[in-house]
Formats: sequence, structure tokens, C-alpha cells
Amino acid sequence: MAFFLGIDGGGTGCRAALADADGRIIGQGQGGPANINTDVEGAAANILAATAQALEGTGADPHDLIATLGLAGGTITAASERLAGLLPFARMQIVNDGVTAARGALGTQDGILAALGTGSVFAVQRGGDLRQVGGRGFLMGDEGSGAVLGRALLSLAMRAADGFADLTPLLQQLLEEFGGIEGIIRFGNHARPADFAELARRIVRSDDPAARQVFDAAVADVRHILAVLQGDAPLPVVFVGGLGPAYAARLTDWPQRPALGSGVDGALLMARQMGGAA
Repeated sequence: MAFFLGIDGGGTGCRAALADADGRIIGQGQGGPANINTDVEGAAANILAATAQALEGTGADPHDLIATLGLAGGTITAASERLAGLLPFARMQIVNDGVTAARGALGTQDGILAALGTGSVFAVQRGGDLRQVGGRGFLMGDEGSGAVLGRALLSLAMRAADGFADLTPLLQQLLEEFGGIEGIIRFGNHARPADFAELARRIVRSDDPAARQVFDAAVADVRHILAVLQGDAPLPVVFVGGLGPAYAARLTDWPQRPALGSGVDGALLMARQMGGAA
């Protein structure tokens, strides 16, 4: 009997869903971060842990699974190849988590996906043609992501400590929490994207002038991306991810609609299509 596995993994965690040949979900699991741009071996361990949970009580063997993995960093060929060598699945495809998020959120409908969480990725679908943009990691991209927001806020705190920006209450609080400029630098030398992203909630929920400055700049970046993706034919926008609602409330320039499904739904659909079951 054929079994299909869908994995949705990012900088905060990963989720797994197992389906039978009829598309019925028979198992689900969760694991830790699965960003293969930053940690291939750690991602593999977390994917296997989530898969093991999904397999419990099903009688399925991981060596028989047809799997689609939508992962942060899935566009990095070398990382994808390393990961594939660490996983036991019979057949698999590894794509960026933006692709699976778009398949889950948009289905076959035209629209634009804005997935904004620890990282960020965008996709536009017209007439069944799906194009993903972004999703290149917070050092070089991930506009509007939680990791970028957190990094920008800490950078602003250091500038304020040097006298180059206004020292707001939030920035003063951060300098005290982290132990000043040197403490922020020590944190940044070892922090993962998810660690920076922990600060995002304090930014989007705060009235502090520094928080507003950082979030306003991020909203402007995301607005520009969406405007370019709109092209000449306006499309509805689907916001997903932990920060999706915060951006949706600010970016009302275009129609919005809810997601049809999740990233793991999209990954499972792609796995079933790969196996000829959908």
C-alpha cells in the first residue's frame, strides 16, 4: 500500500502529515527547526522525529514513503543534496517552503502568497504557473521576516547607545537585557534566525517609536514586493505565517483572502501528485 508524506519546515519548527493512497491523513507529527540553509544535520534529525510521530501506529515504514519536503533553504542545491542523503524515504522531492505554502494556500487559484514568519517567502500564481521569490535567508533577504525585524531592532539599539538614534524606552530596555552593545554583539555571533525572531512580537505589538520605525520599514519592503508581483492584473493576497496577520492589517492595498490550506497540506498534495495518486 502506498503512503505519502508531506513535510513543512522552517526556522522555528517542522510539521509532518502522512496520508494513504486515498488522501486520508492517518498520522501527524511535529519536530524542531528544519532550515537546511543553516543546519542540514539538525534539520534531518527534526524531520525524522516529526516523521516518526506521524508513523506511530500506522504500520508504514519510512523506507516506503513518497515524500515532498517544503523547507526553508530548499532552493540551496548543495544543502538539499546533503539532506537527501540523510533521509530514508523511497522517493522524495525537496523544495523551498514557499512552494508548498503556495500550493496549500492557493490551490489552483490565481493569487499572491506572502508567507511571513521567522523567515519570509513570496509566490505568485497565474493560470497554474507558480513562481516563487525571496526565501533566501535573513542574512541576504527574508524581507519582513521575524528574524530581520529582530536584527534591525538590535542594530537600532546599538546605534542609539552610540548616540546616532533616539534612545526610546524599548531600546533602553533591550540594552539592559542584553548587557549593552557588547552583549548584543555576543548574542548576534551565535544567534539563530529563530532567536532574532523572538523579538518580532515586541515590535509589531508595541507603540514604542523605535518599534514603529522598524515595522514601518518592513511594511514598506513587503508592500513594494507585493506591488511588483501584482503586475498589470491585480491579484488577491493571502497572508500566512506568524506575522501574516500583522502585515495583513497594514497592507490593505489589494483584496485579501484566507488560505485554502497550510504548507503541510501543499507538501502532501505534491507528494501524492508525484506518486500519481492526485
